[in-house]
Amino acid sequence: MDEIRNLFISIVQTPALLVGLLAVLGLILQKKKGTAVIQGGIKTFAGFLILTGGAGILCNSLDPFAKMFQFALNVQGVVPSNEAVVAIALVQYGSLTALIMFVGMIVNVLLSRFTRYKYIFLTGQAMLYVSCLTAVVLVSAGMGSGIQTILLGGIFEGTLLTITPALCQPYMRAITGGDAVAMGHTGNIGYAISGWFGEHFGNKEHSTEDINVPKSLSFLRDSTVSITIVMVVVYLILVSLTGQTFVEEKLSHGTNFIVFAIVQAGTFAAGFAVVLQGVRMILAEIVPAFQGIAMKLVPNSKPALDVPIIFPYAPNAVLLGFFISFIVGTISMFAMVAMHTVVIIPGVVGHFFCGAAAAIYGNAKGGRRGAIIGTIINSLLISWLPLFILPVLGNMSLASSTFADTDYLIPGILLGNLGALGQVALTTGIIAFLILVILSSRFITKPTTQK
Repeated sequence: MDEIRNLFISIVQTPALLVGLLAVLGLILQKKKGTAVIQGGIKTFAGFLILTGGAGILCNSLDPFAKMFQFALNVQGVVPSNEAVVAIALVQYGSLTALIMFVGMIVNVLLSRFTRYKYIFLTGQAMLYVSCLTAVVLVSAGMGSGIQTILLGGIFEGTLLTITPALCQPYMRAITGGDAVAMGHTGNIGYAISGWFGEHFGNKEHSTEDINVPKSLSFLRDSTVSITIVMVVVYLILVSLTGQTFVEEKLSHGTNFIVFAIVQAGTFAAGFAVVLQGVRMILAEIVPAFQGIAMKLVPNSKPALDVPIIFPYAPNAVLLGFFISFIVGTISMFAMVAMHTVVIIPGVVGHFFCGAAAAIYGNAKGGRRGAIIGTIINSLLISWLPLFILPVLGNMSLASSTFADTDYLIPGILLGNLGALGQVALTTGIIAFLILVILSSRFITKPTTQK
């Protein structure tokens, strides 16, 4: 039993393998030749490995950024980091998390099959993290770790991972120019809010991607070149503020601090280029393969994929969103210091991925102004909401890290406050959430694809 559980956890924790297997299933259902099945499965698998490898490069290049930032400003507090807080929580809640995730996957597939929300959530690590959050909140509310908690947790997770891609899909159609893929990330609520603010307060006529560049500077249209130059400037400023001694003794292992800054900036740009290549491979393989699953198992379903899937559509918005989000997070941190609350230190990785996506969503229907407004709103959410989730995490509230994205924060806060009212209120709330999603799907009409 333990071996089967460990195998299941390992598969869902490895998005490349999970999505590769689904691509194989889709091609088999389409009765493709064996060679086509093998080719599609391997290329999807490899594409996801390339994407996650690129994301890892990005994260590694941002790690010294975060350390220099904290040292330069001399601040201590709670750093939102999904990976860190889940690693701590899994020690105590590992088995419960796995079982909730299994039930949640089944609920997601069933809702996709029998409602008009046709989104199969495929981001494995996000599924694991949502399951972990659900387990922590339910146990902290006094639910225990029995079958009731597993079923309720799975219903909550599966319903959440079905509805959040639906919230984002109107903007995904504007971003991608089609309706083939959905967003499968844990910042979806924030992205949908960013898109709404961008649409209503922005100006679609002036996109972040339409910035006029003089002919003499046309080389800046190459995203690798422009990202490298921008990040070199940012890193040079940061190492100057941090000081040569700290950088060379604590971070660069003796490498000159100027050279270290330039290499980290180039590494960031390289990671971004790797992510783009992985996205191209995935889209070329997973969408056609997924048609087999859609036709046979869940008609008209769409794969909900991880957030870097949208980066190629608006690379200027990616950088704009990162910097605006991080600046808003930094200002929020100083406000917390002045207010004598728990200090939420801006997590660089969270502000990069969520800030970038928020800007792309805001830009989709609101142009540059929409990107700026949408990013500010999303950054305020991920900067301040951690203060409100800490009280509902039980003994996990004492950790030096907490959950970072809106789809952990907003549902987690609501779930935790329901739990404070008692188990009956918590159970009623989760069942009501499921019923509300099922009923709301009856009012969904088939969208027209935007070109």
